[in-house]
Amino acid sequence: MSGLLDLLNSPMGKQLISGVAGQTGQSESGTANVLSMAMPLLMGAMKKNVSQPGGAESLMNALNSKHSGSILDNLGGLFEGGVDQSVMDDGAGILGHLLGGNQSNVQNALSQKSGIDAGAIGNILKIAAPLIMGYLGRQTQQNNVSDASGLNGLLGGLLGGQPQQNQSLMTSLLDADGDGSFLDDVAGMMLNSGSKKGGLGGLLGGLFGK
Repeated sequence: MSGLLDLLNSPMGKQLISGVAGQTGQSESGTANVLSMAMPLLMGAMKKNVSQPGGAESLMNALNSKHSGSILDNLGGLFEGGVDQSVMDDGAGILGHLLGGNQSNVQNALSQKSGIDAGAIGNILKIAAPLIMGYLGRQTQQNNVSDASGLNGLLGGLLGGQPQQNQSLMTSLLDADGDGSFLDDVAGMMLNSGSKKGGLGGLLGGLFGK
């Protein structure tokens, strides 16, 4: 099974990077860098949600209805003349569901790691989220995934084959400090922070002065 980084290196991935870069006014190299970190992050958040009560059913319902993969059929049309506001709104909704109140902290972590403004990071994520959902929806169809176990395995397969730095990022998704929140651990790994303070307020508060 192709992993996420294989997707970014594919013709479709390059079209995605080019389109997102043009939409957000960022360089293609910078956009690719952000997506290479953000896509595993969002997939990891989905994998975490699947393990929660009702999480797999909710995600499967979304993939079988709104996010079946049709958005990938015409990427040229999607980016021509600017991404439609409905797509951006959909992306904002997906991010809100996956990241909740931690979204700004995640954007700040990606911004500090990539050197791209946090506001631009937010726009990149809003465009990428529906495309990632569409990609996952298509993968569930191609691999005949219909339950939580299959979905968990699919997400794990997509997250495999990462370079060492992203493997470390994925390890952090398992909630390295055992405080019940994985997003603070992800942010800490992105920023190569060796400190492990307790809870989201501890680690992210120290990193961002909040």
